[in-house]
Amino acid sequence: MKKFLRRFSLAILSLVAIIYGCQTAYYAAWEKLGKEKRHLLKDHVEDTRVEQEKASEEFKDVLTRIQTLYGFDGGKLEDFYEKLRDDYEACEERAETVHERVRTVEETASDLFEEWEDEIEEITNQKFKSQSRQSLRDAKDRYARLHRAMSKSAKRMHPVLKNLRDYVLYLKHNLNAQAIGALRQEMGDIEAEVESLLQDIRNSIDAAEDFLESFES
Repeated sequence: MKKFLRRFSLAILSLVAIIYGCQTAYYAAWEKLGKEKRHLLKDHVEDTRVEQEKASEEFKDVLTRIQTLYGFDGGKLEDFYEKLRDDYEACEERAETVHERVRTVEETASDLFEEWEDEIEEITNQKFKSQSRQSLRDAKDRYARLHRAMSKSAKRMHPVLKNLRDYVLYLKHNLNAQAIGALRQEMGDIEAEVESLLQDIRNSIDAAEDFLESFES
């Protein structure tokens, strides 16, 4: 129920931002609900982590599906193709969601750091100002590590999806034993690509968890 209410509130707030045509209205609306930019960044990082975990599972599924070709012995190719196509489409949709989540994290982090820098200039106590600047530098460093990991895993998805799409379309056009033989010859490369992607996603998830942990502390 809480998750539903949060998503409903986010949808309403997004609509408000669209109506007013700026992020300022969006942030102002959230602030009225007690959430500052730093809280929103934490939420967006968590959302991205969740979507990456789902992406990891779906890419594992498509890899497992392809690996069944090793033991394919003349079953219904049409059924195999439809299942592989469904697995691919699930990965494609999830990858787009991950990219959207990463873009949201980037926008929120940029706005947060810009606000932070402006507010530092308003501090007259030099000791406080210096400490705030150091806190900002530390936060930027932690975010930079997170952003590198997130961006790497998100970007890696496109070339993997491109090659998976080649598999799906080739099988669609050639539902015969020769097609299975040709795909088997290429399986080593796609397996290596997917495994590499899964490791990048894992690294990104770990980076998100480290960032969230440091945020709490």
